[in-house]
Amino acid sequence: MKLQQLRYIVEVVHNNLNVSATADSLYTSQPGISKQVRMLEDELGIQIFGRSGKHLTHVTPAGQQVIELASDILGKVEGIKNVASEYTQPDRGDLNIATTHTQARYALPEVIRGFIQRYPDVNLLMHQGTPDQICEMAVRGDADFAIATEGMNLFHDLVMLPCYHWNRSIVFHKDHPLAKCAHVGLEELIQYPLVTYVFGFNRSSSLEKAFAQVEGEPRVVFSATSADVLKTYVRMGLGVGVMATMALEPEDSKDLVVVDASHLFEANTTKIAFRKGSFLRSYMYEFMERFAPHLTRPVVEQALGLRDQAQIDAMFAGMALPMR
Repeated sequence: MKLQQLRYIVEVVHNNLNVSATADSLYTSQPGISKQVRMLEDELGIQIFGRSGKHLTHVTPAGQQVIELASDILGKVEGIKNVASEYTQPDRGDLNIATTHTQARYALPEVIRGFIQRYPDVNLLMHQGTPDQICEMAVRGDADFAIATEGMNLFHDLVMLPCYHWNRSIVFHKDHPLAKCAHVGLEELIQYPLVTYVFGFNRSSSLEKAFAQVEGEPRVVFSATSADVLKTYVRMGLGVGVMATMALEPEDSKDLVVVDASHLFEANTTKIAFRKGSFLRSYMYEFMERFAPHLTRPVVEQALGLRDQAQIDAMFAGMALPMR
């Protein structure tokens, strides 16, 4: 059994059982991957993947357990490398951050500016995507940190730490009928098409909970991961925007009406997440503290010593987080 074989089977799963795509991502040949997977299956005496002809169709029950262990092993191997680097090159390395557009555009710039000044020899890479996409990157080990608000609870292989709360605002063009309303509540809002974030409406979201209190169904006509894109479509008259207050800037008020909606929707909590069992470099601890000052190294290490995410959530339940 070789580490290369373990890496191949894990990557095959990450590429939806497409061996050709896996070969491209690993810069190797498709026959080479297929051969190594077969050799591993022969050595173990089990099938890791089900097949139809030459195509992989599914992961077998035994294969699922093997792949989970292989992922853990590969993570430990990466951790060993990080331990060595922590002692030989403490201020050098890589930091991969996966996050949404709103976080990258409005919450992270000053944090990253200060971090790069402090650690000029750390290669910092930013990846943007939907909450699902960035959490998957953290689970796979393609990102050290995932920073998002929605969707993290679906990923049980991540440690999630709360960073700050944020509220939403309602945004519409100055010519919109709502501009004539003395009060804009849910009853008024539900009468018009809405534009909001991808995943803005799900069973656990503050939007879904709020609109459940009034009659009718909200009609989302456009969704995006970018607040800037949402504002563009509000200006086009496509609908009323419901977006993060921190994404609204003074110049937006020139042609848009902004109504604080903190009394209508529950505050949201942005979290930073990383894969369970990860070895965190010293500069990673510092990045977390720069982004969320209450996440000092002792606090993070205390959280890591807890048994599960429920205990971590309880640990932070009484803590007053900043509001943005």
